[in-house]
Amino acid sequence: MFINISELISTPLKTETFTVPVDMDFYELQGDRFPFREKGKLILTISNAGNRKVHLEGQWQGSLGIPCDRCLKEVVVPFHVELDETVDLSPERQEDAADDSYVEENSINTDALIDHEILIRFPMKTLCREDCKGICLKCGKDLNHGECGCDRASLDPRMAAIQDIFKNFKEV
Repeated sequence: MFINISELISTPLKTETFTVPVDMDFYELQGDRFPFREKGKLILTISNAGNRKVHLEGQWQGSLGIPCDRCLKEVVVPFHVELDETVDLSPERQEDAADDSYVEENSINTDALIDHEILIRFPMKTLCREDCKGICLKCGKDLNHGECGCDRASLDPRMAAIQDIFKNFKEV
């Protein structure tokens, strides 16, 4: 959703508060799609700070379904965004503004703003629990539900020749 801030920019000291629902069904990152489990609403207060600058204050709470990095079970990860920043809308700034990808001329793209804030807060590693055992590399069974019986001794094929030497050494 876009919020038109043309009138706000042209009126000194004007402040407006917007409550905006999140329109996205999925969050996309590097080709992966993560469904929103709770979308929430963005509450955004925009103030004219003078000299073609606007001050953004707001908050949003929501959650995404992200697969566990070990067993692939979906984990609901909450996100809490507190926003407090000033955005320069002057033409000179437009060339340098890679950080403000959610600002487009005289409007603010709230979906892009949420997207940007989730990216900053996206977890490096997601686990369903600290002691998650993951899945068996051979049969694919979730090892959190019990052992599968597969031989999980992994051998690096580059070390096969050395392993034969050690086997011969043990036999002596």
